[in-house]
Amino acid sequence: MGQKKDLTGSEKSKIVRYLAEGCSSLKIAKLLKRDHRTIKRFIQNSQQGRKKRVEKPRRKITAHELRKVKRAAAKMPLATSLAIFQSCNITGVPKSTRCAILRDMAKVRKAERRPPLNKTHKLKRQDWAKKYLKTDFSKVLWTDEMRVSLDGPDGWARGWIGKGQRAPVRLRRQQGGGGVLVWAGIIKDELVGPFRVEDEVKLNSQSYCQFLEDTFFKQWYRKKSASFKKNMIFMQDNAPSHASKYSTAWLARKGIKEEKLMTWPPCSPDLNPIENLWSIIKCEIYKEGKQYTSLNSVWEAVVAAARNVDGEQIKTLTESMDGRLLSVLAKKGGYIGH
Repeated sequence: MGQKKDLTGSEKSKIVRYLAEGCSSLKIAKLLKRDHRTIKRFIQNSQQGRKKRVEKPRRKITAHELRKVKRAAAKMPLATSLAIFQSCNITGVPKSTRCAILRDMAKVRKAERRPPLNKTHKLKRQDWAKKYLKTDFSKVLWTDEMRVSLDGPDGWARGWIGKGQRAPVRLRRQQGGGGVLVWAGIIKDELVGPFRVEDEVKLNSQSYCQFLEDTFFKQWYRKKSASFKKNMIFMQDNAPSHASKYSTAWLARKGIKEEKLMTWPPCSPDLNPIENLWSIIKCEIYKEGKQYTSLNSVWEAVVAAARNVDGEQIKTLTESMDGRLLSVLAKKGGYIGH
């Protein structure tokens, strides 16, 4: 009977069971037909257990170094803890300590996404704000499109998981599993839509105008009174399908022209209150990391979420326009961050 170095998992389980039954190491060796020294070594190692972790003394941070770290964190947004400490020439600090120090003076946040604004953009934003400063925004219909995917804007989610519980499995799909294009509008305290763009339709000037004809005009606008139509101002952004000569001429034939069609400054989603409505809807349909298995199911979720947005919420958004215009002027055309 030769000596072997390693025991199999099955043999280890048998050894534990035999020990529980009161067998000696010599008897176990005979039962398993293994060398007695191998069995004895396994039993000794099992009884010793894991060695205690020796805590290494941590690097102490002085008050002067803390001030340097704080200044570096302010100058280097989105930098790693290692990069921040290296810029201060502070070495020998473990990652856990670096993060604990930074948590007292900073937060881990995502970078804000916004369109680039050059000098021309800022001047046009200021001109727009001055032009509409005295406008009655309760008469403005704010419109926009939003694309929703099956997996949500990030394609992943995280949250609290109880001890002993496994994290739920999320589907991983290209481009968020596909999505649905949604159009809607808000005016005063009323939500117009939402309306779904057909899945295979790519919005160009012709298809955009046809879409408005089939949804907005036939299902909502034509039911309004003549006085309402006379005073309503239609807002849309500068997407190519919106601002083309074809679309402009088509809207003019519908009576939406000149002062009834709001001019819109470039790179200005922060000035459109319906962007905030999209945020409300997305937070609702993707809460708790929700995913969808079909385009129809995510569309139904959008409709349900939009139905739960009450008139007061919409009114808060449309009434924010005076403040947005003043902010644009105060920031000389800069981004206002709404």
